[in-house]
Amino acid sequence: MKGNMMEWGLTIPKLINFAEENFADNTFVSRSADGSLKSYKYGHSLQNSRKIAGFLKNKIGINLTDRVATIAWNDSYHLETYFAAIGMGAVLHTINPRLFPEQLIYIINHAEDKVVFIDPLFLPLIEGVYSKLDHKIPIIVLTEEEISSEVIDNIYSYKDVLASEEIIESWVEIDEDAAASLCYTSGTTGNPKGVLYSHKSTILHTWAASGAIGVNSMSMVLPVVPMFHVNAWGTPYIALMTGIKLLLPGPALDGASLYELIDTEKPDILMGVPTVWLGLLNYLSENDLTLSSVNQVMVGGSAAPYAMIKEFDEKHDVFLTHGWGMTEMSPLGTMMQPTRRLLEMKKDDRYNMQTRQGFPLFGVDIKTVDEENNTLPRDGVANGALKVRGPWIMESYFKSDSKSSDKKGWFDTGDVATIFPDGSMQIVDRAKDVIKSGGEWISSIDLENAAVGYSDVQEACVVGVPHPKWDERPLLLVVADESTLNKEDLLKFLESKVAKWWLPDDIICVSELPHGATGKLLKVELREEYKNHLMEK
Repeated sequence: MKGNMMEWGLTIPKLINFAEENFADNTFVSRSADGSLKSYKYGHSLQNSRKIAGFLKNKIGINLTDRVATIAWNDSYHLETYFAAIGMGAVLHTINPRLFPEQLIYIINHAEDKVVFIDPLFLPLIEGVYSKLDHKIPIIVLTEEEISSEVIDNIYSYKDVLASEEIIESWVEIDEDAAASLCYTSGTTGNPKGVLYSHKSTILHTWAASGAIGVNSMSMVLPVVPMFHVNAWGTPYIALMTGIKLLLPGPALDGASLYELIDTEKPDILMGVPTVWLGLLNYLSENDLTLSSVNQVMVGGSAAPYAMIKEFDEKHDVFLTHGWGMTEMSPLGTMMQPTRRLLEMKKDDRYNMQTRQGFPLFGVDIKTVDEENNTLPRDGVANGALKVRGPWIMESYFKSDSKSSDKKGWFDTGDVATIFPDGSMQIVDRAKDVIKSGGEWISSIDLENAAVGYSDVQEACVVGVPHPKWDERPLLLVVADESTLNKEDLLKFLESKVAKWWLPDDIICVSELPHGATGKLLKVELREEYKNHLMEK
């Protein structure tokens, strides 16, 4: 016997309608490329989205499921384009501008994009690859200035789009399982792979993320995580569902610019990767400043070290919320939320707990398995391949005929993790980054987090490199002043943090470490560069 409930598809156009009817007077703030701040009402911006959709349909000829690409920062233009594309039934394709030109060409051609919206700062980027695209697609530059190009004939400015008399009066009625948006992974090897989200998966993810983050219409959220990367962890949709006030930072993401924005607008929740918060914390420390309005910093993308968790709490009274997920997961999978139990712990115990990636959201099942695919116990000791499944987790990559999940529907994340008896999860390492030394495993993440706790170390990276006796040994690279860093003191410091046989065989000072398009360390490059370092010693 079935329940007697109505059929009501879970779609983003319905979410846009909801926001227009209920949050039209709610505001968000956006920073422009010139540094100026402007406040917008959601109702006005969503009306702009209707104009954009009308232009796309009647001027460009965009139809259902056509891909509409964006290469842009977190600002009002990008937000309005988001909802225009999805609201009209097209597929929003957000592109990371930090990708290599060859990857950019591949992605645009593979996705068969019909139009590209681009920030003016990235116009030279698209001009540089335009001749290698399969089709000479229209380019819309997100500026209200007049625009021209010697390379691109079919070019418009945002001003042209908004001046058009075309407008979409009604958002599309579409099946909840229809494609809504597309995001490509930025893997370090091979071509990027597309992850195609549905309307239903996005709505379910938005509901879960809104509750897990703990936002409502009184919240003000600063998403430093870019809108071109997994939909800024879902914040544009969370804004429509809850009426939160978004603070969009534009292109200026350095510590000084972020502090100015935070000090002026007073957000209570920040979202971003650890490297961003490292820059902010350094700026705050150097200038003896504190974060007065912020209650919570949400961190994802890579592990936040103990020292960062402690500094946010003790210097700024800010709780660092660890999150974990993947492009293939929409992205949120687990979170270490500030629960009553957590806040009642002794501080050292709490900080250690906060280094874990947290508990799964309802809608995400997790498990760890051994090399024979046997499920491992949740004892806080066993390490194994982390697998996930759920309604906002990818089943197969875009334009792939084969499923990416196993026969029982579990997706292998590529991470090695431990699950504790209380259900919380901690990432031990990426499977490709775990160091196997003399038959024993060493976690590069744990060693990096320990090293960052040393006062003279700004950033750390550990890679396994060949060793004549032990197969592999850890090599520690640190961003630090070589003239002041005492390597012996750093090793003594690490002795109290990790097992003695984990200690790196050498420490190298570097001016900077290589990061990928989403801020993750590029360990493949470092392993190649230093592959003979210990063999030659």
